Amino acid sequence: MNAPYALTRSLPLRAGTRGSPLSLVQTRTFMRLLAEASPDLADGDVVEQIISVTGDAVLDRPLAEIGGKGLFAKEIHEALLDCRCDVAVHSLKDLETELPPGIVLACVLKREDPRDALILGPTLTGSASDPLAALPQGALVGTSSVRRQAQLLHARPDLGMAVIRGNVQTRLRKLNEGDCQASLLALAGLNRLEMTVPSALPLDPSVMLPAAAQGIVGVTARAKDTELLARLALIEDPNSRVAADAERAMLACLDGSCRTPIGGHARLLPDGQVELMGLVARGDGSFLLRRSMTGARADAGRLGHALGESLRGDSPADLFG
Repeated sequence: MNAPYALTRSLPLRAGTRGSPLSLVQTRTFMRLLAEASPDLADGDVVEQIISVTGDAVLDRPLAEIGGKGLFAKEIHEALLDCRCDVAVHSLKDLETELPPGIVLACVLKREDPRDALILGPTLTGSASDPLAALPQGALVGTSSVRRQAQLLHARPDLGMAVIRGNVQTRLRKLNEGDCQASLLALAGLNRLEMTVPSALPLDPSVMLPAAAQGIVGVTARAKDTELLARLALIEDPNSRVAADAERAMLACLDGSCRTPIGGHARLLPDGQVELMGLVARGDGSFLLRRSMTGARADAGRLGHALGESLRGDSPADLFG
């Protein structure tokens, strides 16, 4: 049986990826799904290609200070445009909303759990019914995310914040070594790595709104590679695309930098509508605005833009400077 779209380019297809354990798991999931949808591809016809990125190399400063989320993709974009790889696999929350000319978001994979989790250090215990109550007065929480920091400080201004960056394993190690009393991680990463963390308390979006596109894997490719784009469309998850379109359109409208705390989460309703929740805040939690809108799936992008305009219009102008 042949796949619906023949590939006339030479094999193997090279899938560019960061080298973190989570990035490799996500890339290998993509490779498996592509192979399952493409019976004409043999073992070894799709290979991973690790690309070093600045965002993984500089870990002693907050991401906003070294250039923002684009530093997780800059070198991968360059490799794609230079034809050193053929596709690239990303955590979509780390991918900027405006891609370089010649690169497109070819497909998105099925979303994992989009929620954040509060990870308690060895001296703390807590309940999933009221996770923030597990943090004692003045507790030190390790996170490099201004979005997580702002929401925590808005709810609990007594908390202290410590910058902790690195992959999942590094953050858990620093927590266990006492660098902080608690930290936060995306549940999607823990699930994909098949890591069970007993002290992880899931945070409902009403408590901690996730990052836009959190839990979604996105695959980019060159716009001119039409045969490959048609092949990649075979593994697109339509529900994830609706959510991604809504959340990323909101993010693009807000045009926030990595210094602007922004959260966004789209929920597909049983009646076919989409509920989009969005949030903007100050990093110190002194201002936080949360809103939601509902619209048709086919209008996901417009819904995101409308919510972004609403949030931006009623927020202090300096948040977006």
